[in-house]
Amino acid sequence: MHPIVLKNVGKTYKLDAVDIPALIDINLEIRGNCFTVISGPSGSGKTTLLNLMGCLDRPDQGEILIAGQPVKDLSDDALSDFRARNLGFIFQNFNLLPVLTAYENVEYPLLLAQVPAKVRRDRVRSLLDAVGLSDKAGHRPGQLSGGQRQRVAIARALSPEPKVVFADEPTANLDSETGSAIIALMRRIQRDHHVSFIFSSHDPKVMLQADDSMQIRDGRIISVERGAAAEGSA
Repeated sequence: MHPIVLKNVGKTYKLDAVDIPALIDINLEIRGNCFTVISGPSGSGKTTLLNLMGCLDRPDQGEILIAGQPVKDLSDDALSDFRARNLGFIFQNFNLLPVLTAYENVEYPLLLAQVPAKVRRDRVRSLLDAVGLSDKAGHRPGQLSGGQRQRVAIARALSPEPKVVFADEPTANLDSETGSAIIALMRRIQRDHHVSFIFSSHDPKVMLQADDSMQIRDGRIISVERGAAAEGSA
């Protein structure tokens, strides 16, 4: 089963009295256990597409299935619960809570999901170790470099054991060397944890790592290139 399927999906925004089509008749299948990159110029619709697949917004038309579940007609509460249980997010601005330590930021989604304390503790420690930050568990974001903050964000995204992780321009605010290291880390984690990663990016380093790459322009998918099937992908 493909983790995400879009069927005839469209999204339009209003600017005063003018309708602005952001996505037009999108038909797309995201393969499981793959590193998928969506690229396109500014204003092409890639962030809107990522937001729809991530259940952060709703389409005006068409259908989106995630892990076989149609999500368009879920109530706001049901959609929020589904998103928390199935999806992870990594943002270019990190979006860490500044008053919490690295450990507490990674633990936070598990607290919301009422995961038992021992399970939380073991999972957070394992994830911080996986991203190379065991020794920074007690540091707050302001005490960490940009690359370290992004590593915490990766660990946080993985803490609820999601089926899919979304990353919106995850290297945009990092220098070239740090960005390359973060991409290599996410690639390793994607393989080790058998989770699908979906990126929006202009970064050639990200695109070179892609199993599947898609280009979007003026709200339409204009090309899809698929690599060799990943182990366990549909």
